[in-house]
Amino acid sequence: MLTNQVFLEKILDSFKSFVSIGTSRSTAKLKPLHGAIAHDIANRLGANYVVKSQGYGDDREASIKGRYVDKMVDITIKNRHTQKDVAGIAVKFVMQNYSQNSNNYFENMLGETANIRTANCPYFQIFIILDKLPYYKNSGELSKWEEFTDHNITKYCRLSFDDVDCFYHTPNKTLIYVVQTMPEVNEYRVTTKTEYLEHYRNNIPTMELSRHQYPSIAPDGAVILNDYEKFIDKVYHTIMAR
Repeated sequence: MLTNQVFLEKILDSFKSFVSIGTSRSTAKLKPLHGAIAHDIANRLGANYVVKSQGYGDDREASIKGRYVDKMVDITIKNRHTQKDVAGIAVKFVMQNYSQNSNNYFENMLGETANIRTANCPYFQIFIILDKLPYYKNSGELSKWEEFTDHNITKYCRLSFDDVDCFYHTPNKTLIYVVQTMPEVNEYRVTTKTEYLEHYRNNIPTMELSRHQYPSIAPDGAVILNDYEKFIDKVYHTIMAR
C-alpha cells in the first residue's frame, strides 16, 4: 500500500526528474508518480480490474468515453471482464507559473469532470503544488515568487461542500497536496530559471508537507487536503460500490 510518506517520496522523485530534465512539460517527470498511484490502486482492487497509466503495466494511458468527447486520462480503471470504464484519476503537479493558469486549471478540471461523470463514470482529481514556487518571464528571468495561499485554496474549499450526487462537474473526490521543498532557495541570489534548477542540482532536495494552516474544508466532503491514504481509500470504495 502507498502510504502518505511514500506518496510524498514519489512526489519528490517527480520534482527531482523535473530538476534534472529542466522542463515541467516533459511527461517523464510524472511517470514515477503516476505509476506508483496506478500500482497502488491495482493492488487494492485485485485481478478483476485493469489499470492503465504511464509508468505502470504497458506504460500507456487509456481513453475514457465521455458524454461529449472521449478523454485520455492519466490513470484509468476498467473492469477486466466487461472492459467498461469504472473510474478515472487525473493528476497535476504544478511547480512554476501558477497564477497565470490558476483559474484555467480549475475550470478545465470542472469541464473534464462533467464530461466523464455525465457518462456515468466516477472521476477523481489529484492536484499537487509547491507552497512557494517561481514565476518566470518568457526569457527565463525570475519575475516573482508565488505562494499557494488561503486565497488560492478558497475555490477548493467551496468545492468541498458540493454534493457530488447533484453536481456532476464536481469530482467524486479531489486531493489537494501542498508541499514544500528543502533547502529553500535564497530569493535574492536566484534570479533565473537556470539558477533555480542549479540550486536543486547542487543541493539534494528533500520534501515535506506545507506547514501553512489552510482554511477548513468540509469534513468528509468532496475535497481532501494532504491525506493520500484517505483519498485512495475513497477511490477504492467508490469503485467497489458500483
